[in-house]
Amino acid sequence: MVAESKTKYIFVTGGVSSALGKGIASASLGLLLKKRGLKVNIMKLDPYLNVDPGTMNPFQHGEVFVLDDGSETDLDLGHYERFIDENLTIDNNVTSGSIYNTVISRERKGDYLGATVQVIPHITNEIKDRIRKLGNINGHVDVVIVEVGGTVGDIEGLPFLEAIRQMGLEEGPENTVYIHLTLVPYLESAGEIKTKPTQHSVKALREIGIQPNILLCRTVKELKPEVKEKIGLFCNVSPTAVIQDIDTATIYEVPLLLHDEGMDDLVTQHLKLFCRPPDLKDYRVMVSKIKNPKHKVRIGMCGKYVKLKDAYKSIIEAFTHAGVENDTEVELVWVSSENIKQHGPEIYLKGLDGLLIPGGFGERGIEGKIEAIEYVKENKIPFFGICLGMQCAVIAVARQVPGMEDANSFEFDRETDHPVIHMMADQENVTEMGGTMRLGSYACNLARDSLSYKAYKKDKINERHRHRYEFYNKYRDVLAKQGLKIAGLSPDKRLVEIIELKDHPWFVGVQFHPELKSRPSFAHPLFREFVGAALKYNKSRFEPGSDIPIYANADEDKNS
Repeated sequence: MVAESKTKYIFVTGGVSSALGKGIASASLGLLLKKRGLKVNIMKLDPYLNVDPGTMNPFQHGEVFVLDDGSETDLDLGHYERFIDENLTIDNNVTSGSIYNTVISRERKGDYLGATVQVIPHITNEIKDRIRKLGNINGHVDVVIVEVGGTVGDIEGLPFLEAIRQMGLEEGPENTVYIHLTLVPYLESAGEIKTKPTQHSVKALREIGIQPNILLCRTVKELKPEVKEKIGLFCNVSPTAVIQDIDTATIYEVPLLLHDEGMDDLVTQHLKLFCRPPDLKDYRVMVSKIKNPKHKVRIGMCGKYVKLKDAYKSIIEAFTHAGVENDTEVELVWVSSENIKQHGPEIYLKGLDGLLIPGGFGERGIEGKIEAIEYVKENKIPFFGICLGMQCAVIAVARQVPGMEDANSFEFDRETDHPVIHMMADQENVTEMGGTMRLGSYACNLARDSLSYKAYKKDKINERHRHRYEFYNKYRDVLAKQGLKIAGLSPDKRLVEIIELKDHPWFVGVQFHPELKSRPSFAHPLFREFVGAALKYNKSRFEPGSDIPIYANADEDKNS
């Protein structure tokens, strides 16, 4: 398939501004190369000194993406998995913290034979070793895509940039490609596109010793040929290697736009990868369904991080995938659980077609989530609870048992007489916070007479977890009398993984995080069925002879 067996490396850097979409661009290129028949692997180099993002506030870092092996990683790994349709491992996310931790541990053991340990060569060598390791995992890999986090000019990112500079010399120009993503802003007051930020960004990169081969220009306006020629001239690249990365309605359209710009052709030609053109027929159909759905539902997302959508990135994408399979646009209505506690649930939830309560940590906003669950439970609105959302559902049901009005989670109330959610036995003596929860993929057996089995269509599943607390087994029988059904159990029957509610059209809570395994090519079964239930509920609320669903007249500002 390729001219030689040597692994090729693509390095993606960024400049001018953060949040331009290096992760999406890297994942999109990975998809295009995989569609050409190449074996692709992809990794993120993160400059921060945390060993992993597991203990970082979502407001600072966004979602923590958990892998099958239990690794807590950057949210960009979610994009990688979804676009290239591969399950990744800890080797795909490297932080400065993990690099320095390894090097210092080796120094303490005397592995460097008395040498003075320095950033160059010891830190940069460890970075290069991690990158090369990825090219030989599970057999030979044709291409490794390496995204360098942060922007050119960040002090903390310099060791990574130096490492990839060295790799360009060591691997040779036919085996390495440097792609630089920059911002080409449009100044409305001047009515002009400005190329100067890109010029300065490339200048900073060249001062480090890296000459980009391809410029990926993020823009809101189409780049005309004369603009590409100007950028190419001042940045020392061919105008054909100036690729516009224009804003799109959906991130899943990015691979198609980059392909139409010729980006994957440029990469394969430079690396002398002799492979077939990409087969994008099915992918184009999928994107068309995202952009042109036949139906629409409104689903509430009730949490405490609603002002930062990146905290729920995988859930947002899972709804997109489920929408494709239901030919439905899913409009997410962001609802603060603290607002529900203050003003009541009806003003926020009436008129919605479903409610999802996602995972999270901490007591803030819990009572609002429980009130929201009680509302959808009584009004037969489809409900989906994930991790903490499932635990809140258990608490809501338990509080309806006479004498258990104080039911709560041991996480929030250590004095409650009815801790229906309790700390897992293997978590009781844990003192360190990072990487110590129940993490990664675990098996679950499904009850055949459950909504979950209907969704999955199999008896045994494997899903990814991230939690310290669980359903307290002593309450199984008493809650069963309230209509709570245990729909999924761990193989040893010790851990409750899925609960459902009888006499409700669709009420499911899961202890795991199904959103982490949803893909655009195959929506997660529970998200697919939840959106289907919301669509059914929506249709049931149409006025006779009307094509307009009956929505509440709630203040839109309160739903934002």
